[in-house]
Amino acid sequence: MGTAIVATAGAGLPLDVPGLRTVCTAVWALSLLALVALLAARALHWVHHRDQARAHLLDPAVAPFYGCCSMALLAVGGGALVVGRDWTGVRAAVALDVVLFGAGTVVGLAAAVVVPYLMVVRHRIEPAQVTPVLLLPLVAPMVSAALGPLLVPYLPPGQARQTLLFGCLALFGLSLLATLLVLPLVFGRLVAAGPLPLALTPSLFLVLGPLGQSTTAVGNLADAAPEAVPTPYAHGLVVFAVLHGVPVMGFALLWLALAGAMLVRARRRGMGFSMAWWAFTFPVGTCVTGAEALARHTGLVAFDVLAVALYVLLPAAWATAAAHTMRGLVSGQLLAAPRPAPEGPRPRTGRTT
Repeated sequence: MGTAIVATAGAGLPLDVPGLRTVCTAVWALSLLALVALLAARALHWVHHRDQARAHLLDPAVAPFYGCCSMALLAVGGGALVVGRDWTGVRAAVALDVVLFGAGTVVGLAAAVVVPYLMVVRHRIEPAQVTPVLLLPLVAPMVSAALGPLLVPYLPPGQARQTLLFGCLALFGLSLLATLLVLPLVFGRLVAAGPLPLALTPSLFLVLGPLGQSTTAVGNLADAAPEAVPTPYAHGLVVFAVLHGVPVMGFALLWLALAGAMLVRARRRGMGFSMAWWAFTFPVGTCVTGAEALARHTGLVAFDVLAVALYVLLPAAWATAAAHTMRGLVSGQLLAAPRPAPEGPRPRTGRTT
């Protein structure tokens, strides 16, 4: 999903750069290949190591990442309609997005219910263990809300379009309200327990995901509304897109500054590479698409400038995370098993005389 957002966000920029769309399409194709490879690896893991796969759901540090599977499916599917259609054709792009959107939405809803349920009844999360990772299963329905409207024009007029549009609006509310429950816990943990461990500091950028994606969602819903619902509802969604998006984007920029300052602090204290660095990609990309949506509905050049400025960070972050990931895969460090804990000193027995 971090790769797909580079393509979709780049395609929406208010720039006429020769070759930019072709590059974005190639990046989307790369994300599709990566998705196929990861789905195959995940399927093999479930077949051959089912006990470990189930154990992941019972691990409070791993279970929230099931939301990433949903977001990956949705991001690649949405990219097919935005840029992938240039190479696959519209018909194939729509078919691919229907499959990935449907699968991603089902997985995302399941994760949004199952993971919080396990947090309550099985996981035992101490206050100091609360991190932005807990947001991952709750953001997935928001990605569906943001990308579902792209399919509205390809459905039959009437009930089908209205059902999808209002369904996406319901997913928007589901994710937004759930995020508002968890986000205070995250900030409260930072204030009460101090900064996150160095390796987890990049996860602070995950907070940008529901902020930027909710702004994108209401913008895309407003774009699709004229073809699906009566005029009063369509106009109302446009107003809502602005009234919601502008304040939320303001808070997103505040959080971006806070997370950036914490990142600089962590780097000065020796933070090294980890897969958490991929948190610099998709969340920032949602802020780019959110700014693009606000630019469309307000006509303000300021939001165009903001979108371009944020996008400058996105490919740089992606290239950095990708380079370190490839280096870790080639060297074997990322695939190495965890090191066993060192043995303690052997007990000694004293002899009395």
